[in-house]
Amino acid sequence: MITLYAYNTPNGRKISVALEEMGLPYEVKVVDITKGQQFDPEFLKISPNNRIPAIMDSEGPDGQPISVFESGAILIYLAEKTGKFLPADPRARMAVLEWLMWQMGGFGPMPGQVHHFLGQPEGPARDYGLERYGKETRRLYGVMDRRLTGRDFLATTGEPSIADFAVIGWAWRHERHGVDLADFPAVGAWYARMMARPGVSRGFEVKLN
Repeated sequence: MITLYAYNTPNGRKISVALEEMGLPYEVKVVDITKGQQFDPEFLKISPNNRIPAIMDSEGPDGQPISVFESGAILIYLAEKTGKFLPADPRARMAVLEWLMWQMGGFGPMPGQVHHFLGQPEGPARDYGLERYGKETRRLYGVMDRRLTGRDFLATTGEPSIADFAVIGWAWRHERHGVDLADFPAVGAWYARMMARPGVSRGFEVKLN
């Protein structure tokens, strides 16, 4: 059994989607980041960076328990555990890891800043932050749109990969990013394709708060 420690955020949704797509049994322990529960000593034993998500797998390598924090590391761990959504072929595998790191390094931190400045008081600082990070967020949507033109998925053919699961967690918030997917038709088609998958749909329905 896997225990998912998460909250209703894009990074938390990456993992609930992956667990549903992979068909792994799991339970959820909500870590309410609005109440500071990410700083609880017991959670810090699992996630020393006091961030969600994290997992505890009671049947890890060699049958021994293992905890994993950082969403990208969790996705790689789950893919290797199940042999799903991360190709064994080195070239195909590298493409998946490239787009996974693209999400973690850009298409997450940048729209995350948009989320932050949306919550700030009206004024020059808010305006500056939204202009700066909104512009970069739209640039990243453009990168993804070019990549997905003529493709069903970011790095693989026939089925998605853990890179798609990572990105869908953030694309789910496109309206909050101030992004109309009609401006990025290839992304819009990919988004509809992903959200129509039963596993992805279940992953977004899991109660995380």
